Amino acid sequence: MKRISLLTFLSFLIFSACSTQQVVQNQTSSSTDDGIFELTLVQINDVYEITALNNGKEGGLARVATIKDREKAKNPNTFMLMAGDFLSPSVFNSLKHNDQRIRGAQMIDALNAAGLDFAGLGNHEFDIKESEFQDRLNESNFTWISSNTFHYNDHTFSPFHKVLSDGNKEYIPEEVILDLKDEDGTEVKIGIFSILLPFNKADYVAYKDVFKTAQEKYDMLSQTCDAVIALTHLNMDDDIKLAEQIPGLALIIGGHEHDSRFKVVGEVPITKAHANARTVYINKLKIDKNNNTRQATLDLVKMDESIPLQAKTKAVVDKWMKIAADSYATIGFDAMKIVLEEGEPFDVLEASIRHHPTNFSKAVVKAMEKAAPKAQAVVINSGSMRLDDMMYPPVSEYDILRAMPYGGKIVEADVTGDLLTQVLDAGMSNITEGGFLQFSEHITKDGNQWKMNGKKIEDNQVYRVGFADFLMLGLEANLGFLNKNNPKVKKVYPDESDALHPKNDLRRALIQYLRK
Repeated sequence: MKRISLLTFLSFLIFSACSTQQVVQNQTSSSTDDGIFELTLVQINDVYEITALNNGKEGGLARVATIKDREKAKNPNTFMLMAGDFLSPSVFNSLKHNDQRIRGAQMIDALNAAGLDFAGLGNHEFDIKESEFQDRLNESNFTWISSNTFHYNDHTFSPFHKVLSDGNKEYIPEEVILDLKDEDGTEVKIGIFSILLPFNKADYVAYKDVFKTAQEKYDMLSQTCDAVIALTHLNMDDDIKLAEQIPGLALIIGGHEHDSRFKVVGEVPITKAHANARTVYINKLKIDKNNNTRQATLDLVKMDESIPLQAKTKAVVDKWMKIAADSYATIGFDAMKIVLEEGEPFDVLEASIRHHPTNFSKAVVKAMEKAAPKAQAVVINSGSMRLDDMMYPPVSEYDILRAMPYGGKIVEADVTGDLLTQVLDAGMSNITEGGFLQFSEHITKDGNQWKMNGKKIEDNQVYRVGFADFLMLGLEANLGFLNKNNPKVKKVYPDESDALHPKNDLRRALIQYLRK
């Protein structure tokens, strides 16, 4: 648990803006206004799993719902905030329900049940199609805030919106002002704006400058609000820069890193909880209007078995988990079956796996080699591994499915050495992207020369290589030349006839390899 107290100056001026959403929450008050107001903010970020992980021992939105219920019982001025990244990646995104791709519908349903109040956007929100993202907006009961990220269409950009049941549009606000009152009548205004790093360049999204926008929003909100909070999805270095640029912020509630982060810059605290709600931050802000000061108490709370599962949210989670389990059972997976009881956690973070091999990518490569023993080497794109998190034992089949939601086959092909080296070079150029390649450890590079088993890969020699089937479609960035029609692909071997053969599903290959 982390706790820190901060005192900062409050400013009181007056301003209004048409892009601002006003939220009024009044309590029956006495006539003994003491000028002191307490606000509680329950923070989650980077949540890709609705269910509890590690055999139900940690995380889970039903536990988060319990935390919010507890805090709201103590202080009616309690709100839950999500600091981005929750619609994708997910094992559910490869599944259908009622003939529609799920694509985050399970997360919206669970967050609605858990009582989420406000959400900022994360870069992974735009992994899904525009129409799917619109559906998720429409289904949500909470308020989204988007200060620098907009809908791009026909060379113009406008705020994202919900389509309401009556067909009208409700535009996503660029900022929110909470008009709040406590039991003794103390009234405050709390301003919240939300900033996203311009990482995901989906064609339906446009971004404004992070720091310029943040400054503009703070300058506006600080004129009328007793405290201004930034809800961010930035790299930690950028959160620090933001705190340095705007020292009057009451708090930066952030996401993106997946491991917990905490730092105080000047008098601005920055909080980030662990991904998948393994922890939540309970941020309490005490505002004393008598002397224009603020005091922040910041508690990082572990979501373990000591926190019960709220029944309402658990029912929604159980519904979706059954949908997933039933779907996977039809193709031969037992989602809850344990694959690996113990061992070191697997690193499936994009920040790792799209830069260098990790213990998880090495296991995938070894599994491919075992499934395709006649191949001289195997190659897979890092984008096939979508968890973007650490995976802790015991590892279940569900964990493998959520790490590699798209599955895919191993396609064996005879390719010339010069094509193989071209593929490997392109993979190296794709560092930081899904097209960064993972391959057999006996393929190495010595200066500008690629080698296999210590020997130079010869241009005109033919090598039998097992590729992830997505690569052989020619759809990967900078690898469009790798396809069955390339004359340097001399032969493509037929698929295995047995649907349950590990070559026919990378996930099954990995499960069998880990079980050994």
